Amino acid sequence: MNENKGTETSNAENILSQINSKTKLGDLRKIAKAIIKDHELAMELWSTDKFLPRLLAILIIDKKLLSQEVLNKLDKDMQTHTFDERNNLMDWLMANQLTKDKKTITMMESWENSPSSLQRRAFWYYQARLRWTGQTPPDNTADLLSILEAKITQEEPEVKWAMNFTAGWIGVYDEKNRARCIKFGEKTGLYKDEIVAKGCTPSYLPEFITIEVNKRQL
Repeated sequence: MNENKGTETSNAENILSQINSKTKLGDLRKIAKAIIKDHELAMELWSTDKFLPRLLAILIIDKKLLSQEVLNKLDKDMQTHTFDERNNLMDWLMANQLTKDKKTITMMESWENSPSSLQRRAFWYYQARLRWTGQTPPDNTADLLSILEAKITQEEPEVKWAMNFTAGWIGVYDEKNRARCIKFGEKTGLYKDEIVAKGCTPSYLPEFITIEVNKRQL
């Protein structure tokens, strides 16, 4: 037992020695591909409290062990990071693990009114993701739009962005609700003055929807 523990520690130290400030997400994926899945090692990497090791930990975690209690603990740990880092950690967890299992999808779908802003963000980002990946979304568009219109201005910034993103993709793919989403964006004015890099789509809904619709009509 002790011998195995030592091997695991050595393995974690070896992996950590490969990660530095120049490490890219693609590098983390290569390391994870060699490991595939190791929940205990993932938890050891997570316990470093560092951003990049935690991103790697998410890739090799065992999604079958992600109960609501475990996710609440991970969520609490994410709160120690900067605004951008904690959002990235939750989005990475959603994309790489939570969307891959029916049990965790069901949990995400229950997070609309979670006390955690990161869990609410995951709820909305997942709804957006269903649409932008071309999957047939659940029959909840009318409900989502009503909630968006009623709640978005009172939400936390990290949730507000995901809600706006969902409205954007509804507007792109759901022609009958397109005008409503554009009008909604004009009314809130969210991200109207946002400066984006060349080639990136602005988050301001009238621009976002127009640009993304035009891309798909070429």
